[in-house]
Amino acid sequence: MTGLLFLIPIALAMGLAGLLAFLWALKSGQYDDLDGAAGRALFDDPPAGPTSPINRSQQPRSKPS
Repeated sequence: MTGLLFLIPIALAMGLAGLLAFLWALKSGQYDDLDGAAGRALFDDPPAGPTSPINRSQQPRSKPS
């Protein structure tokens, strides 16, 4: 029975912390664009540039004049 005296306040504090974290996420805009996030998860981004960068050791060297 004495264990409940410790566990109940801890459970209430954890619940309050979870509620505060959820309210902070709402206030900071974490749930503003739910549809956009779903679309970004499904579709690939277009490639940004060359897939493999050129290694400097493979570039032709210019002859000194």
